Amino acid sequence: MLNIVLVEPEIPMNTGNIARTCAATGAALHIIKPMGFTIDDRKLKRAGLDYWHQLDITYYENLEDFFRKTGAEDIWLLSTKAPRAYTEARFHDGCYLFFGKETKGLPEAFLDAHYDECVRIPMRADARSLNLSNAVA
Repeated sequence: MLNIVLVEPEIPMNTGNIARTCAATGAALHIIKPMGFTIDDRKLKRAGLDYWHQLDITYYENLEDFFRKTGAEDIWLLSTKAPRAYTEARFHDGCYLFFGKETKGLPEAFLDAHYDECVRIPMRADARSLNLSNAVA
């Protein structure tokens, strides 16, 4: 099982789609606040459809709260700024995959502190990025 970590997600439809993907695949979803929407946002609920009861979801106040409560060590940060492709990483059962907010990605200081755990999804040089929910899937 994988753990998907969304750091400060901003778009409810993306988070809903990711929640549905997590529910269908058995991945746990971790959301680090602040969020750009409320959890009762109808767009969020609509995107997740009827999978919410199958979702393992936990909320955290910030990154420090996340690490304090989970003790996560096997982590991977996905970023367009990463030095190598995700295909070069070894993902183990229970590892945590971090994705940043739609407009800015993961915080620079967090990326710098975990440079060796940063990976990217290969794409064309002239493409800015993939949609967050597509990248998670």
